[in-house]
Amino acid sequence: MVERSLRQLLILGANSVGIKRRTNPIAQPGTWLGGMLARKPGMLVRVVLANKLARIVWALMARGGLQGSGRGGDISR
Repeated sequence: MVERSLRQLLILGANSVGIKRRTNPIAQPGTWLGGMLARKPGMLVRVVLANKLARIVWALMARGGLQGSGRGGDISR
């Protein structure tokens, strides 16, 4: 049950990025997300972004934090 709730929250977060794509810097043309939005249907891109966010969260939990990543939370790559 927890996995389902977490999945829904991640998709909701990705949905908010998709809705605000005109003002959100990570969804601008030329970025990973902007390119996906230009090629694929919006809902598919939101689920892909939610999956990417889930992998980032899992990696942070597995490694115990940022530990000198140097990227500063940039998910546009």
